[in-house]
Amino acid sequence: MKLEGRGISRGRSEGKVLLSDAPVSFLGGVAPATGELTDRSGSSIKGRVFAFPRGKGSTVGSYVMLEMKRVGTLPAAIINETVEPIVATGAVLSGVPLVDSIDISLLRDGDRCVVDGSAGTVELPDVEISHVVSCFLHCGEEVLMLKRSDKVGTFRGHWAAVSGFVEENETPQQAARREIREELSQEPELVRAADPAWVRDGDNIWVIHPFLFQTSERSVTIDWEHTEYRWMLPDGMAGLKTVPGLEEVYRSLLS
Repeated sequence: MKLEGRGISRGRSEGKVLLSDAPVSFLGGVAPATGELTDRSGSSIKGRVFAFPRGKGSTVGSYVMLEMKRVGTLPAAIINETVEPIVATGAVLSGVPLVDSIDISLLRDGDRCVVDGSAGTVELPDVEISHVVSCFLHCGEEVLMLKRSDKVGTFRGHWAAVSGFVEENETPQQAARREIREELSQEPELVRAADPAWVRDGDNIWVIHPFLFQTSERSVTIDWEHTEYRWMLPDGMAGLKTVPGLEEVYRSLLS
């Protein structure tokens, strides 16, 4: 699977991801002699693909990276959500490939990763990507929730909206209407769509295309994919065991 970002420092390198959820200063935050993170004992960025939101701190951090180049403790590559000048300068001067504009929530410690700073891409060879639709039906102020059966391939026993894979040569909207016909035998009115949400679950990244439909039919005929259904006020989702990201995806349709 390949993520498209912005190339900052040219070059191509690969390694295993070391992830930090917090901004990092190379001055004080990294021991140049070993590459170890000072706030995580035993975690060295040497030879790793170091992923963190953004840099911070003194401009001396750029020179810390040059010292790491001299002693051989540099990371193989850097991934940022938003690069800032200190890290960008240090990466260019020390020859470390750097890509930003990447959602690091899609990465995990230990992921095998290829960073191409020339092309602006981050590749995760062991991670699969799947495009799916998530179709929410409103009837009045309530939303329809469906409990997935033990016959489906993923998230058995979880609550979800009408959902399914986007098939080859099919648009997400076509997939949404097809899934509703197949699962509920309805043709509700499309109210709106929202931008896709990207959710990491194990070795899969789900690209979820959200749709909101309106119906006046409270009686629902479910197929083999579900064991039961409920009409509920949206706040009730919080009390259910749902598929990943369900409530966030629903809220994106209301904003």
